[in-house]
Amino acid sequence: MANQLDTLIQRLSYIVGENMAHQLRNDGLDIDPTALALAISDVMSGTPSRLSDAEKRSTIEEVQKYSQEKQRAAHAEKSAKNQAEGAAYLAENAKKEGVSTTASGLQYKQLVAGNGAKPTTQDRVKVHYHGTLTDGTVFDSSYERGEPIVFPVTGVIAGWVEGLQLMNVGSKFELTIPSNLAYGVNGSGPVIGPDTTLVFQVELLAIE
Repeated sequence: MANQLDTLIQRLSYIVGENMAHQLRNDGLDIDPTALALAISDVMSGTPSRLSDAEKRSTIEEVQKYSQEKQRAAHAEKSAKNQAEGAAYLAENAKKEGVSTTASGLQYKQLVAGNGAKPTTQDRVKVHYHGTLTDGTVFDSSYERGEPIVFPVTGVIAGWVEGLQLMNVGSKFELTIPSNLAYGVNGSGPVIGPDTTLVFQVELLAIE
């Protein structure tokens, strides 16, 4: 292989091919290297395409359909796994001392008692929070950013809307939120998958 990469053009060509291969692999595409090299050779030599426009369109459509089906299957599998793990976690958490479960399925535990007012859906609140998956993976934390946030009580996920109204200013709760009260089947971002149960430490600092 070394004697094939002696010239500047050969080395550049290898780098271009390497970058292309990494991108294709990252995109999850199954590519035939021989056919890929043939296409590059044909284009560079001015050889007419070996596929008609109709064949190209039908191939792309078929690949897109396959990719969508694969994504749906992977999403459904991940969703089922997260639902099972979430249900097991909620069942065990409900047995812990100090944990209460509301009619909606929200679980909460008071960690620090507060003696201020309780917010309503008309209020804006100032809070510190730390959010994790049930395995402890942190996905968001105002504590780590060093700055609390202010938002309308109704401007967050349903589990928070309900949980905040149970809290007095000055209190700190642990909220364990079933997926249907969190981000549901769609999840959120790269960390919170479909149907994921979430755990938050929430400190209610003030009603604005």
